[in-house]
Amino acid sequence: MMQANHWIGGRWLDNGDALGHTLNPADNTLVGYYALGSQELADQAIDVARSVFESGQWCTKPRLRAQVLLDYADRLAERQNELTDLIVQESGKLHSEAQGEVLGCISECRYYAGLARTIMGRSTELDTGQWVSFTREAAGVVAIIVPWNAPATLLIRSLAPALAAGCTVVVKPAPQTANVNRVMMECLAAVTGLPAGVVNSVNENGIEVGQRLSVHPDVDVISFTGASSTGAAIMAASAGTLKRLSLELGGKAPTLVASDANLDIAIPQIARHATIIAGQMCTAITRVIVDPSRFQETAERLRDALAAIRTGRGDDPQSTMGALIDTRSRDRLMGSLDLARRDGEIWLQGRTFDSGPLAKGNFLTPTLMQIQDVKHELIQEELFGPVLNIECAADEADMLTRANATRYGLAASVWTESVRRAQHWTRRIRSGSVWVNAHNRLAAETETGGFKHSGLGRLHGMQGLDDFLETKTVYFAED
Repeated sequence: MMQANHWIGGRWLDNGDALGHTLNPADNTLVGYYALGSQELADQAIDVARSVFESGQWCTKPRLRAQVLLDYADRLAERQNELTDLIVQESGKLHSEAQGEVLGCISECRYYAGLARTIMGRSTELDTGQWVSFTREAAGVVAIIVPWNAPATLLIRSLAPALAAGCTVVVKPAPQTANVNRVMMECLAAVTGLPAGVVNSVNENGIEVGQRLSVHPDVDVISFTGASSTGAAIMAASAGTLKRLSLELGGKAPTLVASDANLDIAIPQIARHATIIAGQMCTAITRVIVDPSRFQETAERLRDALAAIRTGRGDDPQSTMGALIDTRSRDRLMGSLDLARRDGEIWLQGRTFDSGPLAKGNFLTPTLMQIQDVKHELIQEELFGPVLNIECAADEADMLTRANATRYGLAASVWTESVRRAQHWTRRIRSGSVWVNAHNRLAAETETGGFKHSGLGRLHGMQGLDDFLETKTVYFAED
């Protein structure tokens, strides 16, 4: 049986019999074990990362960092099939979703390998004999707190720029996907040029390790992806040590369907991106805001498209949506559906499986509901599941008002044939990413991040380096 141990200072460590376990969401069977972390292990990993950073053997060698990232990409490519299967087992997502995740990791590593060699400063002459240079230097020790819904991608999108910048790292993986993280660390350990202690990984034990990373004075940066409430707690805990924070938090992504939208293109994509990872993605579509002239047609066609989704095991090639992460999430969402029936209209009722091959898993089919009151908790709160709300707007102005009506601002999309309308709407929507006639188009080269309660900083792209770099001003004066 698999066991994920801690990786500290280039060595694998365990805690003897202190073990947690991971379950397959498709049937709640045992996948593997992981060694439980502790405050002491977190301190040990931080001390190692600090010592390696201060030695300069990593942060001053951009060509080495680039080569390590390229070699890491190759190691991931060698084990991509194993990683894909393990992601399916521990997260419950579709094989195609897991495969795309691993390929995205490989791409991200290679992208930041290129940027590692192009981190440049600038200089200026203030006056005769007065020169100032501005250098970009690694920020220090980074703690990366990884969620379970995309355990490979959401590790690499912080780890790759942190390494490219010259930082050293302590990773805290999600307990639900601890063995995915184990393989990610094994691939890194196989890179011969990586100095021991540049990257360390400590498994969680409740909230003990995460809390320690948040308050430890030798952690300079925290990169966290997860719920807004947890992000706020990290911000509060880290305030005493004035850490830099890179936070991608909750989302409530709206999609706007204009009067001229091509529904033949829009409907399949809306259905797909509302149910991606069973709706457990911070950029998944959760609200469909429709021009009144197209509402009835959109609602009927979207209902039919969602009804056609085949919920099933991630390793079944016939499945088009996988499982929720655990039974608690499924039961929580079922409670939300009770509230939707009370306060709104149900176009399509989600259901669980009480019998048959899916009965032991955490499955819930898609729901399409209609709640018009934008202040309702089901519109305001992130549900994190295959539950979609459709809203009939009064007019275009009301569509934009509704799009901005929550405290989130991570992602949105618009569907229109008018370039002018697309330009106007994308400017008015308060969101870090807005797609036109598409949704969830993510790439290593394109920055993502949130407005409002959806986070701080940017990940991916050239700006993805910024949270892991400091700017130093150096003044030169002639004698």
